[in-house]
Amino acid sequence: QLQLVESGGGLVQPGGSLRLSCAASGSIWSINTMAWYRQAPGMQRELVADMPRGSSTSYADSVKGRFTISGDNAKNAVYLQMNSLKPEDTAVYYCFAVLRPHSRAPWLNYWGQGTQVTVSS
Repeated sequence: QLQLVESGGGLVQPGGSLRLSCAASGSIWSINTMAWYRQAPGMQRELVADMPRGSSTSYADSVKGRFTISGDNAKNAVYLQMNSLKPEDTAVYYCFAVLRPHSRAPWLNYWGQGTQVTVSS
């Protein structure tokens, strides 16, 4: 069964760093985009960074210069390096992908289960 599996969340002090990982497993024909979203309590889910295949990465203004998205096409994986973390970065972080499970499938959206990131002293 196709799924996105995340890891790397946790508790970190302000100014610290964390690296999130997400790997897509199962039958995958092609991936169009991989991205990271986050959702804080009482807030809407927001795009943090995305990485469309063959196009430039983009970032939310609030994380520019602090977060870096990268990927490994061979592993169908995406990573989010988060530096200089702030308490307002506290949220559940979700991996997202637009992909085709097989050659006759349309492009479909997939979400990971989410990983908690807490920035607190």
